Amino acid sequence: MSTFIEYLEGLNKGDTKVRAVLRRSLSFEPGVYPAAFPYVEPYLKDEDGAWRRKTYYLVAGLWAQHWRERLNGEQKPIGMALADYVKASGSQSVEQRFIALLDADEDQLSYRLRQIIALLKEQKIDFEKLLKNLLTWNNENKWTQRNWAQDFYRSLNKETTHEETQP
Repeated sequence: MSTFIEYLEGLNKGDTKVRAVLRRSLSFEPGVYPAAFPYVEPYLKDEDGAWRRKTYYLVAGLWAQHWRERLNGEQKPIGMALADYVKASGSQSVEQRFIALLDADEDQLSYRLRQIIALLKEQKIDFEKLLKNLLTWNNENKWTQRNWAQDFYRSLNKETTHEETQP
């Protein structure tokens, strides 16, 4: 069975309006824009809960927003991609947006992620990993948020830490 992102890529090859519809769905609460139903509902199961359903719609919209025909490089998780963006741009305000994302609840998550994904338009994002991470967003141990923070700060400080440990 193909992954959800492979499924969307396959739909996109047959009809490029898929991306337009899914991008438009980001203007609504995830999972309520009827035009997006034909593209996401076939991938969901009857027993899927509300959070899982919302997450699939959100990731589909984010994938469509971010989609580029050719992006160079390997797919990266959000934390690493954002660290690369900070290193390349020198932006100091991005860290505050990232912290706001990590602290986001279900109601804020869609808005915060749209902002971050828009910043990362030149980065190749691992949307399959993003989907898996978001499915566990509400875990009381905050595994996803902690992993994203580790990816971000370790990637951001990789060169500094390495240089400091050299004799």
